[in-house]
Amino acid sequence: HPSAEAHTTAVDGHSRRQFLQRFGLLAGAGIATPWAYQLASLAPAAAAVPGDDYRALVCVFLYGGNDHWDTFVPNDNAGYNAYAAARPGLAHGRADILSVGPDGGFSGAGEIGFAPQLSRLHQLFNDGDAAVVANVGTLLGPTTKQSYSVVANRPPQLFSHNDQQSFWQSGSPEGATTGWGGRIADSLLDGNGDASLFTSISASGNAIMMSGSNALQYQVSSRGVTTLRTDLLGSESLNSGLRAVMNQRRGGLFPSAYTSTTRRALQASDDLFDALDAATGEVDLSEFFARDNTPAPAANLLGQLEIVARLILAGRDALGLRRQVFFVGLGGFDNHSRLVEEHRPLLESLDIGLSGFHSAMRAVGAGDAVTSFTASDFGRSLVSNGDGTDHGWGAHHLVVGGAVAGNRVVGALPVVADDGPDDVGRGRLLPAVSVDQYAATFARWLGVTESDVSLVAPRIDAFTQRDLAIFTP
Repeated sequence: HPSAEAHTTAVDGHSRRQFLQRFGLLAGAGIATPWAYQLASLAPAAAAVPGDDYRALVCVFLYGGNDHWDTFVPNDNAGYNAYAAARPGLAHGRADILSVGPDGGFSGAGEIGFAPQLSRLHQLFNDGDAAVVANVGTLLGPTTKQSYSVVANRPPQLFSHNDQQSFWQSGSPEGATTGWGGRIADSLLDGNGDASLFTSISASGNAIMMSGSNALQYQVSSRGVTTLRTDLLGSESLNSGLRAVMNQRRGGLFPSAYTSTTRRALQASDDLFDALDAATGEVDLSEFFARDNTPAPAANLLGQLEIVARLILAGRDALGLRRQVFFVGLGGFDNHSRLVEEHRPLLESLDIGLSGFHSAMRAVGAGDAVTSFTASDFGRSLVSNGDGTDHGWGAHHLVVGGAVAGNRVVGALPVVADDGPDDVGRGRLLPAVSVDQYAATFARWLGVTESDVSLVAPRIDAFTQRDLAIFTP
């Protein structure tokens, strides 16, 4: 995945970037501890969130480029016939598609239904707790088929995995230093007070989306939080001794700053460890994330979503957080071949994971306070290459949560065609909705002020519609 720059606080008048560069030298030499590297900053930003309610946003990134045509299937006569003709041997059977009724709010060309592997999410859609956002993708500004022919109007390296993952998550090609999840966190840090370190959390390794200018990307694994505890090291004396060494005061600007950072890191990880332990003791979430009899990819996603659910309880109930942004990831979506054999178990895994997570949030009274959504490198081509599909551009995405104005498709559905009015060839959709509009809508729901929305989504001013109206008023 694209690398992200770690951020640290300024030390004795030196810039954050200078401190980062020095810290990086030691990290490269194997001197910096993972606790200090990951937990470097507790600095709040300036903007506060109005009110004292809790809200969280969870990005589920589908690495590789999810095939949205195989996920949300054309289901009107003309659309289905064009889809089936473009994908001989790969198309879902018409009778197997999970239909969306007239209340789906279709606009544009035709209708869609859910893939049969998405039965749980289809039910959430029918219940009003999920919506589909049509044809989202990376854009520099409003783009037509005619203006697309000018290379300067396209996002750089349009069909490149690394660049488009980065562009989706940050608004810039590979090499970006902040992402829009981290920039949302920048605007909300102050409302989280002393626990602001835990505003932006990734359960899927380093993700540029979660790095802000002030918000540090705090990383956890599906096993929980890494901390120095007796049960980890197996010896209380060894644990105490290692902590003493790591906390030892040293002379000089950088050594003293490093020790101070390490001390904060250890304390922060201990605080989160205790908060997780307390939250786990109050609510048993395991029934919502059972891994038995699930497709192989589901176990990984369920593990990530379970730790996110526990962190939400810990943040809301034990740490007093008011806003959080989370990131989880699921790989395997680059299905140039074996689409039927490999993509559909991934859809079932997504169905199990997201529906279980939403049920868990409902069970702990956070169903209306937590919104999850999908994102991916890009969509896929409508036209198959024989056994799979190739890189595309725009794609349909799913938003789940009690605050969602559900049971509808947001935006206009495209014409299903090869080189039709809504694609740039082979059924690669020209996005009708930009990632900036997607991001700005989520930012507003979390409470980012209108003046800060342009910081979160720098290209939003190029678009007439600044809010997609995904949520209930």
